[in-house]
Amino acid sequence: MEKSRLEVSVFGKVQGVFFRVFTARIARSLGICGWVRNEGDGSVRIVAEGEKRLLLSFLEKIKNGPPLAKVKSVDAEWGCSKGEFVDFEIKG
Repeated sequence: MEKSRLEVSVFGKVQGVFFRVFTARIARSLGICGWVRNEGDGSVRIVAEGEKRLLLSFLEKIKNGPPLAKVKSVDAEWGCSKGEFVDFEIKG
């Protein structure tokens, strides 16, 4: 299967609500590689690579977030996998 790259910015109440842990858990369960980090503007940034069908499932779960989160909007950009990740990590 050809791999894709998904770059996502998530806006709303997404910091301090275990969003990064939630994201990493879902990514790892789907075999997706990449990272997640909090941004200075209060958003969460995600870069993920994997099979497109798995990334689509991942994106749907991210749009809902963990129970304490309130996702207002999600900006997603698709691209070609660069193969630069071996696992999924939480940054900063």
